[in-house]
Amino acid sequence: MEATREIYWNVGHGWTTLVPMYLLTIAAIGVLAYGGMQRVKVYRLGKPIDRTDDLWQRIADAAATVLGQAKVIRVRWPGLAHGAFFWSFFVLFIGTALIVLQADFTDLLFDIKFLKGTFYKLFSISLDLAGLLALVGMGALFVRRYLVNSAALDSNWNDAFMHGLLFLILLTGFVIEGARMAVTELGTPLSYWSPVGLVFAKAMSGMEATGLQQLHVFTWWFHLLLVMVFIVSIPFTKFRHIATIALNMVFADRGPIGKLQTIELENEEAESFGAVQLTDLSWKDIFDTDACIKCRRCQDRCPAYATDKPLSPMKVVSDLGGVAFSPTPDANLIETVGRDALWSCTTCRACQDICPAGVEHVGKIVEMRRNLVLMEGEFPGDEVMTAMEATEVNGNPLGMGYASRGDWADNLGIKTLDEDAEVDILYFVGCYASFDKRNIAVARSFVALCQAAGIKVGILGKEEKCCGEPMRKMGNEYLYQSQAMENIETIKAYGVKKIVTTCPHCFNTLEKDYRDLGLTAEVVPYVVFLEQLIASGRLQLKSEGFSCTYHDSCYLGRHNGIYQPPRTLIAKAGGQITEMGRNRDQAFCCSAGGGRILAEEKLGSRINIKRVQMATEAKADVLVSNCPFCLTMFEDGVKGAGVEESLRPRDIAEILVERVVQPSARG
Repeated sequence: MEATREIYWNVGHGWTTLVPMYLLTIAAIGVLAYGGMQRVKVYRLGKPIDRTDDLWQRIADAAATVLGQAKVIRVRWPGLAHGAFFWSFFVLFIGTALIVLQADFTDLLFDIKFLKGTFYKLFSISLDLAGLLALVGMGALFVRRYLVNSAALDSNWNDAFMHGLLFLILLTGFVIEGARMAVTELGTPLSYWSPVGLVFAKAMSGMEATGLQQLHVFTWWFHLLLVMVFIVSIPFTKFRHIATIALNMVFADRGPIGKLQTIELENEEAESFGAVQLTDLSWKDIFDTDACIKCRRCQDRCPAYATDKPLSPMKVVSDLGGVAFSPTPDANLIETVGRDALWSCTTCRACQDICPAGVEHVGKIVEMRRNLVLMEGEFPGDEVMTAMEATEVNGNPLGMGYASRGDWADNLGIKTLDEDAEVDILYFVGCYASFDKRNIAVARSFVALCQAAGIKVGILGKEEKCCGEPMRKMGNEYLYQSQAMENIETIKAYGVKKIVTTCPHCFNTLEKDYRDLGLTAEVVPYVVFLEQLIASGRLQLKSEGFSCTYHDSCYLGRHNGIYQPPRTLIAKAGGQITEMGRNRDQAFCCSAGGGRILAEEKLGSRINIKRVQMATEAKADVLVSNCPFCLTMFEDGVKGAGVEESLRPRDIAEILVERVVQPSARG
């Protein structure tokens, strides 16, 4: 006899089964739709933003991400447990759909059965093993949430309801299968194709057939009701993440990574700038609050939270969601989140990078900062206000006279574009490499490397202004745009085609944010530029061994995905890198991003000291960086950590210039 089974065995396939079953299903889907529409009404309170361009590609990318669980399994063990559960439930969903397709359509209308023979055997064992794997995955997640990490995950009734309901659905499914098999399949070869059901069947084998049938029909209806409860509860519990996370992947920001929205400051219809009310956020910002599952990954990666500051990216999103879905969603967002939390952010993007739900934290924080600065004139401290005023007057936050901006290049033999605009590259120096003694050494080293390679370098000198990045991240969009427009007009006037920066913050700003304001020139970070020079043979180095650890700056790494070029340069110079525990996309911030380079770190412990302590654990002599902000923070950090004698912060350019083979010495 061909392998198969009766789909509605013992329950019946007549109207007494189908009518109530489908009425319950229709009612459950109706409640699901109603609950979903109520939440859509809340999303629509936000400002419009287009996240539907190239829609089919968005859907394809989202499907690949969700089905592959790529973002989830980045945190290995809980990620694999969730992945096992997800993939198992996906298989069970497909199996259920095939049963409905045959029983209520192809067999009922056309007398076609496809669940038979070898296909049925594979179908049966796949569903059994998927159900078992789902139980194992749930068990692992249960242990993590309630036994191993109970306090940290902040569980509530929502989590308990989800665990309990899913466990009952899986368990009753196996009870139904076991009761059926105990009557119809026990002792037959077919039973081995349902191994988990066989275990349940053997456990029930001592019961009478009548009792098994009664147990089967009762559990069948109870299982159906549990599934209906699951469907109904989706909009009202964290189960909604089944839909919201998938949709959030579809509506993801497709880049450039970390680019902020440019405000139209000349918009006369705008009553305010930034976000203070829910309606000041975009609909996607509100949708994010529904996609967040409070897994705590963002909080675990946040450098501010790790150093006892009042910022948890998870709590920021949760607080905004609390406002959005409250009976009166008109609360002051800034008061709800807290000023200290907003000012503590370094915009390092560790939160967004690790988030499995695609939540965009940083933009929300910057929008609230914009309101504080542009509408209230509020900054996190007087020192920040002083830096802003200095930038307005002299084009830099360090309080140095603008006329001396090019003095660092004395005796290097390079000219400003005003003197000679025919150059290979414009070196956009930045404020710290122009005025800070420690970082001037980096600028001079970079120029020397370019000259050794025969590259003609030009600078803007006193015509260069701060790129405006710290001001923008602090919320001062007006000052950023005024600095940016002056720089862009100057650069375009000289017909510059290629810009190289030694500051990742300058690079990120010129390459991404300046595009909105009209910059068209190519922008390259100096580590990529130098790597290209070495690869082409224009720059030659001699290798001299040294031990080091390397710090991935947030704005070169997570913001721009540049991880290998700096390591290649270090290796060419003879460096033996011992990686810190947190490196590449998991690197820990230096503390200077988000405009924090302008502010004193008054709350909690110091982020830069914590990062230096991570570097000392690598047992290296040199802490290598390629960011002036990072270098400044690490010079301070080694003093604060008391490791001045054992760890020396250095920039890659300083190391390379000591090993350059001068043109006259070549071959």
